[in-house]
Amino acid sequence: MTLQTELTKTGPKAPNPKQNQLLAALPTAEWQRWLPLLERHAVLLEAASARVRVTSVPPAEAVRRQYAESLELLRIIETRSPGPTGLADIGSGGGFPGLVIAVVCADTQVHLVEPLRKRAALLSELAEALGLVNVVVHPLRAEEAGRGALRDSLPVVSARAVAELRELLEYTAPLTAPGGLIALPKGSAFEPELAAAANSLAVLGCEFEASIPMRAEISETLSVGLFRKVAFTAPGYPRRPGAPAKRPL
Repeated sequence: MTLQTELTKTGPKAPNPKQNQLLAALPTAEWQRWLPLLERHAVLLEAASARVRVTSVPPAEAVRRQYAESLELLRIIETRSPGPTGLADIGSGGGFPGLVIAVVCADTQVHLVEPLRKRAALLSELAEALGLVNVVVHPLRAEEAGRGALRDSLPVVSARAVAELRELLEYTAPLTAPGGLIALPKGSAFEPELAAAANSLAVLGCEFEASIPMRAEISETLSVGLFRKVAFTAPGYPRRPGAPAKRPL
């Protein structure tokens, strides 16, 4: 099943308003521009799969678990940070959600932070092939990116399927501007992870804002944890590469 079929068959223009609306509340006025680009991305990613492994998601589930979930994450971000001028995606892999967001939101500068060199090179190839001038790829670990030029600068930072919450916050918070939004898709473990993250939130200058479930037609298990950065990152954070995973705050 193609992206065109799956994403538009139940879109906002569907005659039955009770049908699943995968693209509701997104900038659908530009479908003719960005939907072909997403289809092209899927083709290029499949062609590259023999040389660069970027996902364990079966092809039959790719539309829903990669593209639809990325678009749903964007929809939820837009409810709290409409029209962000900049976004960082930590651990982008094949471009989910970062490249998908860059395709849909042409006016948003998207920074893809990917530590694995082959994947980072592939992301650069994909961005060039899709003509995305709003994408910058950073072949760095998140801890390194958080001490560089992006520190305390991005309106929105996200990371998808990367790590436990305490670890994720140390990867994402240093890149987020004070007042900015951190958006982290999480499954059923989110509540206990949030309870364990009180110290991490305090140390990294963040506050928990909300947990918004993805619509059931997209995922019955995922929600998006939203956190607001309220202060500049304290000196000493992020710690050296590997420390957040070995000794979460």
